Amino acid sequence: MVTFEMNDRKKIGLGLTGFGIFFSFLGILFFFDKGLLAMGNILFVSGVSLTIGLKSTLQFFVKRSNFKGTISFGIGFLILILGWPILGMILEAYGFIVLFSGFWPTLAVFLQKIPILGWLFQQPFVRSLLDRYRGRRMPV
Repeated sequence: MVTFEMNDRKKIGLGLTGFGIFFSFLGILFFFDKGLLAMGNILFVSGVSLTIGLKSTLQFFVKRSNFKGTISFGIGFLILILGWPILGMILEAYGFIVLFSGFWPTLAVFLQKIPILGWLFQQPFVRSLLDRYRGRRMPV
């Protein structure tokens, strides 16, 4: 059985990641405010780095299969800083989806265990979408 030890560095990392998501949400809510979006990006990346470690973070971002996502996320962040927040967020969203696409099945399993969301994910329409995304065929 794999255990996940929660030390202070990981707690701070999860907090920074959460604040990064919160600031990004506020930046979108306040009509793509580039200051809040930039702060959210910095907090998110630093939180991920503290949570999984600097070496693992670097290995994740420079892995050959994640290179396209890393480049688009970085260029999107640069464009956001230069003053075009909508275009920057579009590029960042694409990079985020490419980078973290391997985690979607794990996230779906986690969401199915949450009481209300689990019921929603068990509905036939949503389940067929998830099965189609995983590449499995539905029984006829």
